[in-house]
Amino acid sequence: MAGSGDSGLYSSATGGAISRPAVAEFVGTFVLVFVGCSVAVAAALERPVAGPPYNSLAIALAFGLALVAVVAAIGHISGGHVNPAVTVGQASAGLFPWRNVPAYIVAQLLGAVAAALAVWLCFGDAAHDQANLGATALAQDVSVGRGLVTEALITFVLVFVVGLVAGDPRVPSARIASIAVGFALACGVFIGGPLTGGGVNPARALGPMIVSGQLDDFWLYIVGPLIGGALAAFVAVYLLRAFQMEQDDDPDDADERGGRLRRVDASSRTRDGDLERARGR
Repeated sequence: MAGSGDSGLYSSATGGAISRPAVAEFVGTFVLVFVGCSVAVAAALERPVAGPPYNSLAIALAFGLALVAVVAAIGHISGGHVNPAVTVGQASAGLFPWRNVPAYIVAQLLGAVAAALAVWLCFGDAAHDQANLGATALAQDVSVGRGLVTEALITFVLVFVVGLVAGDPRVPSARIASIAVGFALACGVFIGGPLTGGGVNPARALGPMIVSGQLDDFWLYIVGPLIGGALAAFVAVYLLRAFQMEQDDDPDDADERGGRLRRVDASSRTRDGDLERARGR
């Protein structure tokens, strides 16, 4: 999350043409959903690897590790949202331009649908018929209301971490931010997996649902994450601004702040120059 309206999670240059960031979001969401749902399907079908089949632990880790890789790979291009709840949350808090939201969400949904098709292609009809391509679903003893609250809370965890580690220039590097965000997603899936399937991401939930044709309670995997993501973005912004106000009131830190801001500005100019040179190629 960056401080200006035309920036992505890692000060990516989203203020220009939207096509490249949208393609990055498509590919990033594809990778996330393909990896996570493949492991979920393998676990459901009890496919062995080099020993016992995957279990629910592997599913949460697969999603978390995939997000670490994706955010590190495309964070400087699109911000590495790969989740409509992150995109809408940032836009709601004034940290991402609303004009880019539709392109991002369409790219994310298309990436998730393509990933579900890829899972079907790799694992065959059994993945579709027996495992619903890894689609999320409420557990038998979980009501719709409880499922909605669960999805909102676990998405709050993810977007809250995103907002603080990716929106604060004091965080040492984007690589550290990607690890924290990936761990946050894994935590959300650990919590929500036994209750809702651990959607945390409307695109991740809807992609397999659409391709498998299992659309039960699909709306709660949209509404819950969007509510949780928006609340988390506002809380993260509040905390960052409160800290900045405290720093501004402390004259002893003026020189240190000035030096830090100059380093951040120099780093941003270097990164922007690298992006422009890459685009020129």
